[in-house]
Amino acid sequence: MPPQRRSLLVVCALGLLGGALGAPAIAADIAPAVQVTGAWIRWLPADLPAGGYAIFANAGDKAMVLTSASSPDYGNIALHQTINKGGGSEMVRADKITIPPHGTVEFAPGGYHIMLMQPKKDVKPGDRVPIALGFANGRTIRVEFEVLKADAGGPSGMKGMGMKGMHDMTGMQHLH
Repeated sequence: MPPQRRSLLVVCALGLLGGALGAPAIAADIAPAVQVTGAWIRWLPADLPAGGYAIFANAGDKAMVLTSASSPDYGNIALHQTINKGGGSEMVRADKITIPPHGTVEFAPGGYHIMLMQPKKDVKPGDRVPIALGFANGRTIRVEFEVLKADAGGPSGMKGMGMKGMHDMTGMQHLH
């Protein structure tokens, strides 16, 4: 038997044996601990900054710390959080966002979000934008975000503020 075929046979046998013993067929350190669902971007006209939203679920036993986001479709991307302060709202840069073990963190309008600025191409509703999410442990996961109209509530049924809500946000400040 050729060496390549023997190697494949050993890998398959180990996978089957692991499954038979109740262990995962793929090593736990290969599978990402964080799953991202409901990923969407609120599209805004005239090259206004867009917001990226999703639900981050950590299936692992250790906290996962999100530290960065990047995309070939935008020149500037940052993690942000909207906070209430003195009767108004402020958007502040978030250097890191911790996803607790066996917990979730929701990025939603009025809370955590990915701020997408300086589009490198015409991004419009119906497009899909790849975003690489970087974690403190050196891992990166790539997620496709669906671009939705400004008044959309998101694919997970989240209620969006829409354009009226964007104009009604008096006192909103954007801080770095």
